[in-house]
Amino acid sequence: MIAIPGILTIRPRLNALAIMNMCVGFFGIQIGFGLQNANTSRIFQTLGAEVDSLAILWIAAPLTGLLVQPIIGHFSDKTWSPLGRRRPYFLVGAVLTSLALVAMPNSPSLWFAAATLWIMDASINITMEPFRAFVGDLLPDEQRTAGYAMQSFFIGTGAVFASCLPWILSNLGVESTAPAGVTPDSVRLAYYIGAGCLLTAVLWTVFSTREYSPEQMAAFDAHRALPGRTPDGEPAPARPTRAYVAGGLVWTVLGVAGFIGVAATGLEKELYLLSGGIAAFGALQMVVGAMHAARTSNGLTEIVDDIFRMPDTMRSLAVVQFFSWFALFAMWIYTTAAVTAVHYGTTDTTSAAYNTGADWVGVLFGVYNGVAALAALVIPVLAQKTGRKGAHAINLVLGGLGLIGIAVVRDPALLWLPMIGVGFAWASILSMPYAILSGSVPGRKMGVYMGIFNIFIVMPQLLAATILGLVLKHLFAGEAIWALVIGGVSFFVAAVCALFVKDPGAA
Repeated sequence: MIAIPGILTIRPRLNALAIMNMCVGFFGIQIGFGLQNANTSRIFQTLGAEVDSLAILWIAAPLTGLLVQPIIGHFSDKTWSPLGRRRPYFLVGAVLTSLALVAMPNSPSLWFAAATLWIMDASINITMEPFRAFVGDLLPDEQRTAGYAMQSFFIGTGAVFASCLPWILSNLGVESTAPAGVTPDSVRLAYYIGAGCLLTAVLWTVFSTREYSPEQMAAFDAHRALPGRTPDGEPAPARPTRAYVAGGLVWTVLGVAGFIGVAATGLEKELYLLSGGIAAFGALQMVVGAMHAARTSNGLTEIVDDIFRMPDTMRSLAVVQFFSWFALFAMWIYTTAAVTAVHYGTTDTTSAAYNTGADWVGVLFGVYNGVAALAALVIPVLAQKTGRKGAHAINLVLGGLGLIGIAVVRDPALLWLPMIGVGFAWASILSMPYAILSGSVPGRKMGVYMGIFNIFIVMPQLLAATILGLVLKHLFAGEAIWALVIGGVSFFVAAVCALFVKDPGAA
C-alpha cells in the first residue's frame, strides 16, 4: 500500500476521557430502554392486557429492530456530513425517542400504547445501532474490549437511574397508584425526566466526539488483514442467484404451509406471526435473486448479500446471541407478572400490593443494571485471564443461575441476590460479542454488520413473543414465573455455545 501524507494507517489509541465521551450517549439511550423494559408490561396491564397476551404486544420492539438496524447501519456506512458518519443518526433518533417517551405514559388505550412502543423502539434503534459501530470506527482492536465495556458501564448506570425512577418518585410522595386504565403519576413523571436526560446525554457525545473521514477509514481498512478476505477487506463473493431463488422458494413454501396449518387447526394467532416471518424471509430472497438476475444493485441487495456472506466469527456468535436474548426477553416480559403474582400474591393491577411489587421490580432491574455497570470494569480483566469467549461463558452461567434464583427465592426482600448474576450476564452480553465481532469485519461495513448482527438478537425475541405466552398457557397454567426458569436454561445453553466461538483476537 502507498502511504498518503497526513493519512494514518493504524487507528491511534485514545485516552480514557475520549472513550468516555464517545460512550456517554448510551447513558441516555439506556434510560429510554430501561424505562421501556421495566414499565411497558405495567402500562399494558394497566390498560387491560392479560398476562398471556403481553408477549405479542411486545413484538413491536424486536420487529422494528429487525427492520431498522440493518438499514440504518447500511446508510450510516455511506453517510458523510458536517456532523460526520454516525452522529446525525444519534441526533435524529434521540429527538424522536424523547417525544415517544413523553407520549407513552399518556396512552389512552392499549393499542395506542402498543403503537407508541413501536415508534419508540424504532427511534431507539436509529440512535443505538450507529453507537455500536462508532466504537469499532474510532478504537484500535486492542482497545475495543475496553470501549464496549465502557458502553456497558453507561448502559448499566443509565438503566439503574431509569429502573429506579418510579420507585424513587413514589418514595418522594408522587402518587404510585391510579384508577383502572390510568398510568400512575410516578411512572408518568419518570418518563418525562427520562426524555430530557436521554436527549442531553446523546447531545454530549454528538458535540464532544469527532469521526474519521471516509479517506481515513479506507486507509485503516487497506492496512488491516482479515482472515479469508481480499486485501481491501471485502468478504467472499455474493450468494449465487439460483441459491437465492431456490432458498427463497423453500422458505416461502414453509411459511405458507405454516399459515395454512394454523388456520386449519385453530391454533393461537401468535403463530401466524411466526409463519408470516418465515414466508417473508423467503419472498425477500426471491426478490433479491430476481434483482441479481437483472443485474440490479441497490441497498437491499447489498444488505442481503452481506447477510449471506457473514464472517465465520459472526456465524458462531449468532447461536450464542440467540439463546442469550431469548433469556433476556423472557425476563423483561414476565418479571413484573411473575413477582407480583408469586411474591406479592396478586394480579389486580389496581391494588396497592401489585403496584408495590411492580415498583420493586423496577428496583430489581436497577440492581442488575447497577451490577452490570460495576461488572463492566471487571470483565476486561477477566477476559485477559480466560479469553473473551471464556469470560462470556462464565457470565452467562451466572445469568442462568440468577433467573432460576428468582423462582427459588420466595422472600421478595432477597430477590436482589439473584439479580447479581443477571447483572454480570447483561454486562457481558453488551460488550463481549461486539468486541469479538468488530475485529472480524471491515471498517467500511462496520455499521451494516452491526445492524445485521442485531438480527440474531431479534430472532429469539420474536420467537419468545410468539411462543412464550402459548407455552405458559398450555404447559404452566399461565404462571409467569416459569418463563424465568425457561430463560435461565436458555442462558446455560448460550454459555456452552460461547466456548465454540471463533475469536480472531484470541492469543
